[in-house]
Amino acid sequence: MSEVLLVHGACFGAWCWDQLMPELAAVGIAARAIDLPGRNTAASLHDQARAIATALRGPTVLLGHSAGGFAITAAAGLSADVTGLIYLAAYVPVAGMTLAQMRRAGPSQPMAGAFAVDRAAGLFGFHPERARDLFFHDCADASAQLCRQALAPMETALAAVRTDLPRGAIVCAQDRAIPPAYQRSMAAGMAQAEIACGHAPFLAEPRALAASISALLGKIG
Repeated sequence: MSEVLLVHGACFGAWCWDQLMPELAAVGIAARAIDLPGRNTAASLHDQARAIATALRGPTVLLGHSAGGFAITAAAGLSADVTGLIYLAAYVPVAGMTLAQMRRAGPSQPMAGAFAVDRAAGLFGFHPERARDLFFHDCADASAQLCRQALAPMETALAAVRTDLPRGAIVCAQDRAIPPAYQRSMAAGMAQAEIACGHAPFLAEPRALAASISALLGKIG
């Protein structure tokens, strides 16, 4: 079975996977997590994709949370070691559209007004009180661990998107950040699993998340 590389979403970090890692090990899944470039500093989407590709040690399934869906898709175009993609409560890129455009194209805008943008620094973050409601309403509040994030990856479109790789998606059915119906529609045609939790399943339901990852790997890995 391919190793799984866990890729965090915007303003999160490798820390968010700490509770998931032992659950994955318990079901026999070898996994690692990395911090993407762009945490508290400017970076491009290509910088993030290159960091992922450089971290690979052999055949690997990339799992991206939220905005990490863009980073893993970009990385899949850089390395033949990528054997599959799993989108966790994530944006599934469409060629020619930025993440910001995809967010605005959603059926509702739950994150409207949640951002604190510093264009001079090329960074953005989330207002803490909004982050608690959007991400952590069903788990321990980790809003204090969120960082500011590079803005450029949110405003960069992929010219092409690989669809030849096996792909799957895990929908968070109580997500307050990315509407669950939108998650399902973005992942149309992929193998899908669902968890009855919010946007941070690695904190709210790590055991159920490990089981869902294991099930999807059985289909795509």
